[in-house]
Amino acid sequence: MVNGLWGKKLGMAQVFAEDKSVIPVTVIDTAYWVITQIKTTNRDGYEAIQVGYIRPRYQQQQFTKEWLSAPKKYFAHVCEIRLNASVEKLEVGNLLPFNEIVAVGDAVDVSGISKGRGFAGVIKRHGFSGGRGSHGSKLHRGTGSVSFMRSEGRIIKGKRMPGHMGVQRCTIKNVEIVAVDSEKKIVLVKGAVPGCSGAPIFVHKSR
Repeated sequence: MVNGLWGKKLGMAQVFAEDKSVIPVTVIDTAYWVITQIKTTNRDGYEAIQVGYIRPRYQQQQFTKEWLSAPKKYFAHVCEIRLNASVEKLEVGNLLPFNEIVAVGDAVDVSGISKGRGFAGVIKRHGFSGGRGSHGSKLHRGTGSVSFMRSEGRIIKGKRMPGHMGVQRCTIKNVEIVAVDSEKKIVLVKGAVPGCSGAPIFVHKSR
């Protein structure tokens, strides 16, 4: 059974509920994800399917087995989806049946790569409060004490310090599926999810 799917984040929008309340949603495009390989326990040691997102210049062309010999040319992203058991309906070259995987009202976990924020200090990166704004404080937005090993020229591993912020895999759990459009192959997820517009997003059913 397929418990997840890959999609492309298009951005955020809003829909109106029956009680006329506004629900912010994230639009995920699940079109043009083709099954490129089916992995089995006997051959690969685990059950999974490999899917690839067709590059825009080839999306109107018919899939052929020649694409599998040059995946970087025809696919922008190649990802895997683990299976609980083998599925006979799946075949290489078919589109991922997203409407059979998720439905309106399902609780899912959404994973993606967070946006890069460049080099950031401890206040922006870790939420430090910083120094006082008056009474002669000179700390301001500085890091502060970095452990008793600093006199030896060492820093304890894992110390929260300034550095590259973002570009990390994040998961938002127990998010509700608001709507599923079978014609446009779009899934609307409640709230915000990690990643920039156009980034690949993995939607997995919550346990």
